[in-house]
Formats: sequence, C-alpha cells, structure tokens
Amino acid sequence: MAEAHQAVAFQFTVTPDGIDLHLCHEALRQIYLSGIHSWKKRFIRFKNGVMTGVYPGSPSGLVVVLVGYMSSTKYAKIDPSLGILTKLSTHLPVSKYITEDGQRIVGGVLVGTGLWIAVTFVMRNALKYLLSWHGWMFNQHGTLSLKTKIWLVLVKLFSGPKPMLYSFQSSLPRLPVPPVKDTVRRYLESARPLMDDEQYKRMEGLAKDFEKNLGPKLQWYLKLKSWWTSNYVSDWWEEYIYLRGRSPIMVNSNYYAMDFLYVNPTSLQAARAGNSIHAMMMYRRKLDRAQIKPLMVLNTIPMCSSQYERMFNTSRVPGVETDVLQHVNESKHIAVYHKGRFYKVWMFYDGRLLLPREIEQQMERILADKSEPQPGEEFLAALTAGDRVPWAKARSQFFIRGKNKQSLDAVEKAAFFVTLDDSEQRYEPDNPIQSLDSYGKSLLHGKCYDRWFDKSLNLIVFKNGTMGLNAEHSWADAPIVGHLWEQVLSSDPVRLGYTEEGHCKGNPHPNMPGPQRLQWDIPEECQTVISSSLKVANTLADDVDMHIFPFNDFGKGLIKKCKTSPDGFIQLALQLAHFRDKGKFCLTYEASMTRLFREGRTETVRSCTNETCAFVHAMMDEKATREERLKLLKAATEKHQNLYKLAMTGKGIDRHLFCLYLVSKYLGEDSPFLKEVLSEPWRLSTSQTPLQQMELFDLKKHPEYVTSGGGFGPVADDGYGVSYIILGEDLINFHISSKHSSHETDSHRFGSNIKQAMLDILDLFQLDIKPNKK
Repeated sequence: MAEAHQAVAFQFTVTPDGIDLHLCHEALRQIYLSGIHSWKKRFIRFKNGVMTGVYPGSPSGLVVVLVGYMSSTKYAKIDPSLGILTKLSTHLPVSKYITEDGQRIVGGVLVGTGLWIAVTFVMRNALKYLLSWHGWMFNQHGTLSLKTKIWLVLVKLFSGPKPMLYSFQSSLPRLPVPPVKDTVRRYLESARPLMDDEQYKRMEGLAKDFEKNLGPKLQWYLKLKSWWTSNYVSDWWEEYIYLRGRSPIMVNSNYYAMDFLYVNPTSLQAARAGNSIHAMMMYRRKLDRAQIKPLMVLNTIPMCSSQYERMFNTSRVPGVETDVLQHVNESKHIAVYHKGRFYKVWMFYDGRLLLPREIEQQMERILADKSEPQPGEEFLAALTAGDRVPWAKARSQFFIRGKNKQSLDAVEKAAFFVTLDDSEQRYEPDNPIQSLDSYGKSLLHGKCYDRWFDKSLNLIVFKNGTMGLNAEHSWADAPIVGHLWEQVLSSDPVRLGYTEEGHCKGNPHPNMPGPQRLQWDIPEECQTVISSSLKVANTLADDVDMHIFPFNDFGKGLIKKCKTSPDGFIQLALQLAHFRDKGKFCLTYEASMTRLFREGRTETVRSCTNETCAFVHAMMDEKATREERLKLLKAATEKHQNLYKLAMTGKGIDRHLFCLYLVSKYLGEDSPFLKEVLSEPWRLSTSQTPLQQMELFDLKKHPEYVTSGGGFGPVADDGYGVSYIILGEDLINFHISSKHSSHETDSHRFGSNIKQAMLDILDLFQLDIKPNKK
C-alpha cells in the first residue's frame, strides 16, 4: 500500500562536505500543481463572493451605468463629477496630480459607481419587500390572480439575470414571529381531536393563562432576537434539537437515500464507487463555484440556499454537553472503510480531479488489500453509533495526539466518507418485501461499525454494485441531500456510463500513488469503550422494524383526476391506516419547509385535524354515504393544504412554541403550558421526499430509472416513522419504521393498512385502476 512508499519532496544526506539535497522533481511538480489549484479555488470563491455581494447588480451593469452616465453628461454638457472634485480641490491639491479632463473622468466614474450602488440597493430592497408577500400561495390551485401575475412580473424584473446559488440570500425576508394569540389558537385547534372534553378544558385554561401573562414577556425577547439575527429559529433548532442530543444519532437522527429501484448500472463494486464518487466531487466543485442554480418556486420565487454550505468537508464532533459541527473550507481527500480498515484516498493528482476510472483503480487497490485490521480498528466507528458522552470522553482521551489524531483528522476532514460494504443488497422482484427491508436497514445502520455516522455524508457501495447514502441530520434537511443524490443518480448511468465489462469509462493511471492506510494505536481501555458503544448500537439497530414497499396500484396521475392534492390524499390515507392499526388518533408530524425565508429550515404541519378525524370516522361508519365521505374528504384535504401553506409562510405552531420555551428557560420562568406542549410525543412522524429536478429523469421514456427514495428511523418508541416519495404518474414508494419492542406497532401490518386505505379512498371517486406493468 501507499504508506510503504510515500513520496517526499526532498531527501538529504550529511557528508563531510556538508548537506547534499536530492530534490524529487515529481513531488515538487505535484506541490506546484496543488498550489495552482488552491489559488485558483480561492480566486473563484473571491469572485463569487463579489458577484453575490452586489446582486442583483453585476459588473456588466456597472459598465452600462458608467457608459450611459458619461455619455449623457457629455451630451448635456454637464460636469460628470457634479462639482465634487472642484470642491475637493479647495482642500486637496488635486490639480497637481490629475488634469482637468482626468478629473472629469475620475469624478464621473465615482458618481456613476455611486449611482449603480444606489440602483442595486433599491432593487435588492424592492425584491426583499416583494418576497415578503405570500398571497400567491393562497390562490386556488392551478390558477393565478391578476395581482399574483403582476407580482411575479415584478419579482422577475427585480431579480436580475443569471443568479448564482447564493445570489438571493440578502434579498430573502426574515422569518416572521407570529402573534402569541394566533399560535395559541392554532395549537388548541390542533389539540382538540386528540383530547376529551375534560382534557381540552384543562389545556385551554393553561393556554389562555399563558397567552395573557407569560406569553407577551417571552414574545418580546423573541422579537428582539428576530430583529438581531437572520432567523430566530434555525440556530436554536440546530443546537437544541440536534447537537445537544446525547442519545445515539444512528437510527434516531441520521437518515438514508436509496439507489434506483429496478436497475443496477454495473455489478462491479469499484466501478460503481468510481462513478458515484466522481459525480459527488463534481457536484462539490459546482457548489464551491456557486454554479448550482438556486431552487425556485414557480420558476421565479427563490428559496434559501444556506444549508448547502456545509454539505461537504463537514463532521459532527462529539462533546460531553453538546456536539459541534466542524467544517473545513477545502478537503482534497475522502475516507474509505473496507473490512475493518480505514483508508485516505486523494481525489486530486496532476493538479486535477481524478477521473472515474482512476477512482475505480483506487477502490480496486483497497478491495485487493489482504492486510488485517489493527487492534481496535475494525469496530472503531461504533463510537459514532453509540451514546455521545462516551464517544466524547474517548475522543478527548485517546484521539488528541499522535497517529490517532492524524488518522481521526483524515476521517473528520475528508470531503465525505465511503463504505465499501462486503454485503449484497438489491431490490429483488421475486422477494420484494425482504430484499427492500434488508436494504433499508443496511443503509440506516449497517453493522453499526461500518459507517462513520458523524460525517455529513456516508456513501455506501455494496458488493454487487448497489449503493445508497446515509446523512447526518444537524447540518441540513433531506431535500438538500436529495438534490445532491438526484444529480449523482442521473450522472451515473447516462452522462458517465460504463464499458461493456462494467468498468468506468477511461483508462487507469499508470503511476498514481495508491490509497494510504490509516494507522491507529487503540489501547485496551479505548477498545472497552468501543465494545460498550457497539452493544448499545446493536440493541438499537436490532429493534428497528423496517418495511419498504413500492405502491404501484396508482399514483399522482389518478389522484389528480380526483381534483385532490397528492400529498393531502396520502396524509388522509395515513390517518385512516393509523386508526385501523391502533384504533385511535395520535399527534402527527408532517415536515414542511420554511426556505422562503433566510436560513429557513422546517416547520411542522399537524396533519391530524378535526376535519381529518371526521373523514376517518365516516370511512369507519358503514352507514355513511359516498357523498358524505367525499364532502368530508374535500374539507379535510383543503384544511391540510391550508395548514401546509401557513407553515411555509412562517405561521406554523411548533417552531414558535419551541423558541418561546427556550426563552422561558433562559429567563428561569416556568410555563406549565409550554412544558406540556413540548412533552407531547409524535407517534406518527411523516415526511415527503420531493423529486426536485424533474428534468434529470425522463420517467416516460425510462421508467426503470426511478429512485427508491429514502427514510428514517422511528421517532417515538411506540410510534411509526413514514417517508414517501411520489415518482412519475403511477408510483409512490413508502418507507415505514417502528420498533419491535413495542407491542402496539408492526411496520408490515401498518404498510398493509396504508395500501388498503389508499385503495379505499380512491374507490370513493369510482375511477378504474389500470394494471401497472411493474
């Protein structure tokens, strides 16, 4: 391996005549090329920073303003400096250094530049003001009012040409703080179907007392924070919901994304890794250069891009009380794990990014390595899978110096982490249930010691060429990772491709240094901690009851014929399925996004409503007529859509109450209302995985290139976690998780209830289901 023959820049020997230097020209050449690459990257970042800083202005716009201003003043025979330099010359000897014509030119450039800055400032603030209006979202589906059309034209006019990824950041409005009265009212409305009369009356009393007494005091501090910071929620959400959690992040926090459902581009593990790693590095290059287009609603309204900043080169570092996110600006290597051994693989050689076949070559070298793991190395990553405090203490005791620190730095500062898994996973048409369930569990937790769960991204490539992703949650939400994954999947079989033998296209490099085996010195005491963490992780992983199934009886196409929102339809089906499964309703979490605001992340849609419960009761009542059920269905889906829109526009319930609770803790104030609200368990946690880049996947021509979506672990010990992705017109993939230890839950049973609920709701519309080829 490479550690046996590492290249050095120079060697020296001591002779009677002095020190004789023997320069290694190849090493010096690589250092020179690396320096050129680094300076080029810094220049691009500086240029992008300038371009983003002046947006919606631009250098070309500055030239136009200057030429136009100088031409107009010359035509009107007006001093372009507007007398500024004349007044300045009374205090400074300007005429000694600049001619009269020169003074006019310099003065004209200064005034013209000032005019350009003023125009840019006005455009940016006008855009910010326009983006603060969200009335467009409440138009009837499929229609745009005249007011909305005029507003969209103005947004396009003030948005400027060719925006970069972060161009709109300074123009996005801040997340508003809703009135306490409105939040309390919405909360009580959401809690009503889950409480009997006595419970509700008690909660109503607590809520009204809070609204009248403590609430306004806490609200004042929260408004002060909203004026001072970019977003009054996001930093506290990241810290208290994610980083301060002391339980394992494996299963409890991390989530996964799957490969294509029906195809496997190559069965060669190293080749699949080569293409996917290269695609991820190319995505990182675009990210560094801000060349990724910002996501737009209606192709006009920008969403916040701040979460992209820590996608790569990021690792969660454990602490005794709280973790921290460590992000480095540049990383030129990845970390790879295979059969208990860790490797550092450089991604650049000859001053350029390695090509897919060259990366495959490096993976082949790792797969061919027959060396044994060092003592404690094989199960080392279990530290990241167990409780956070033992990992934090072990890190500060055993990994702060020597080879352990160097190797840990190589892992934590890598662009991302790669596992060359020695198991085989794939969707098998002959065994769909067991194969998908096994595949999902492997991505969620693996063997508990073969993924570095602290890394922002873990790329997992299985022995048969199937792959997937495991992502740490604190730095960003699933749609951000989904955007990357869509690019990787679309690049792999089409743009990059494979040879007939299954290898990456291109040729191996004739003299590229191999991967570097990381060295560890792990004492017995640390190995004891590792074993303890592995035991905790194994218990947690074994308890996960995972069920994944493609629902292909019908999809979005048929649901739209019902003139119903697909998401609302599925949420109703989940409520009906849950009632049939447990015989009761529960507090339900559906993730919505607040990225219409600066540094926005998520908000909760409480999708178990009075209207939903009324519909479910009607479906359970044999005496209810079809017309009654349809009427209640319409009311329930309209209510759901309205709640979703309120959440997206900063008028949700839970983030506001969460922040009010934190303020009360900082002030040392006790609120029985807030304490009770925030202790309520989410026994049904749901999330839709959006397909964001439809243009990358032509599912009509290539229906086989559908992704399986992704999922997450159960949120409550006696509840379900449900993720779903709507693909094309005829397919919806569901990912269900729960715990074997709960006698109330069974993921397969719940999956069957979901299928039946979907069919029963569609049956109300009396539409024929065409048999699906798949």
